[in-house]
Amino acid sequence: MPVRKIPKNYRNVTGVAASGKAVGSAQFESTLERDFLALLDFSQEVERYEVQPIKIEWCDEHGDARSYTPDVLVEFIPELNRQPWLCEVKYRADIKKHWPTLHPKFRQGIRTAKQRSWRFRLVTEVEIRTPLLTNVRFLAPFRFRSIPATNIETLLTALSAAGRATLGDLLQTVADDVWQRAEYIPALWHLLACHRIGADLDTELTMDSPIWSLS
Repeated sequence: MPVRKIPKNYRNVTGVAASGKAVGSAQFESTLERDFLALLDFSQEVERYEVQPIKIEWCDEHGDARSYTPDVLVEFIPELNRQPWLCEVKYRADIKKHWPTLHPKFRQGIRTAKQRSWRFRLVTEVEIRTPLLTNVRFLAPFRFRSIPATNIETLLTALSAAGRATLGDLLQTVADDVWQRAEYIPALWHLLACHRIGADLDTELTMDSPIWSLS
C-alpha cells in the first residue's frame, strides 16, 4: 500500500487513475505520472505496480534527517525474469532546475534499489510522451467496450487466414462497402486494446498499419 498520500495540489493535476494492476490506490500528482501509469496498465510485461511504495530515510553529511519517497515500484511478469523498477517520474526541466536537491535523493534511491535487488530508474517525458502513449490513450476506452461477438470472430478468422494484413485491408476482406466496414472498426480497436491481435504500437496507428494474428 502507498506509504504517502498525495495531497491536493492547485498547481499540478492530481488524482487517482483507474487501474487493474495497482497495489492500493493509483494516485498521481502530475499529468506525466498519470501518463506513466496508463502505460504500465496497458503493458503486457507489467504484472503490478505500487505508487509511493517505500519511504527512504537517511542522515545527510550534517547529521540532519532526510527522507525520500520514490513514485512507483513496477513488478514484471515472472516469465521475463526482470528486476523490479523503482521509478522516479520527473520532467527533464525539473530535474535540471532542482538537481542539487534531487541528487542526494536519487543517490539514496539507487542504493536502496541495489539492496533490494531492484533497479532505480528516472523516467521522463522523453520515455513517456511517445507514439505508444498516443495509441494507448486512444485504445484504452475500447478495452471494456461491448462489441458483438460475431464481429470479433469474423475479424479473428479473417486475420488468422491472412496471417498478416493492414488494418484497412482486413476491413476490406470482411465487408463489401464502406458502411459495413465502419461497423467493424470498434471491434478492431477492441482486439488491439486487449492484445488479441498484434501491431507495432510504438508507431502511429493508421489504417495502413500492419497487424498480425496471435493465434
